[in-house]
Order: sequence, then structure tokens, then C-alpha cells
Amino acid sequence: MVLGGASAFLFAVPRALVAATRKGAYTELRRNLGRAILLGLEVLIVADIIRTILVDLTTASVLGLAGIVIIRILLSFSLEVEMDGVWPWARWRVRRVDPPA
Repeated sequence: MVLGGASAFLFAVPRALVAATRKGAYTELRRNLGRAILLGLEVLIVADIIRTILVDLTTASVLGLAGIVIIRILLSFSLEVEMDGVWPWARWRVRRVDPPA
């Protein structure tokens, strides 16, 4: 997550310094930061699943894992809505492709 966030800032800074592309740079920075956070959440979910399976497979650890996964899924959905402005399952309504001329 840290590397993704740092690279998002590094790519956005040159665009933010130019007045003509400043607004686009902010939008791109938000989108890239969101993607980095989403990727980090996915990696953390996988790491928690592997840790639970390999280290301590008890009922308490599985229930704790389920709670963590649910919270991270809700965070992922809220980040998706923040980045795209629509729920992930409603994207097809927003993205319209114009027929070729």
C-alpha cells in the first residue's frame, strides 16, 4: 500500500504543477490511491486467510477471520463507490458506449 501510494503521488505531482492539468491530476491521484488501498486490502485478506489456515485453525480464529474479512469487504465497497461514484454492481448503467459513427 505504501509503494502504491508513493507512486500515485509521484505520478500526480508533475501534472499538479501545471495549471491546465491540475484538476485531472487530483482525480487521477484519488483513483490511483484508491486502487493501491484496494490492492493492499486484498493482499491483507489473503494473508489473514493463509495465517488462519496454517497457524491456528480454531473456531475462534475462523470467526475472527470472518469478521475481519467482512469489515475489509465493506471498506472495499466504500472505496469503490468513492472512486467511481456508483456501486460496483451498477457500473454497467453508468458506462455507456457510443456506437461507432
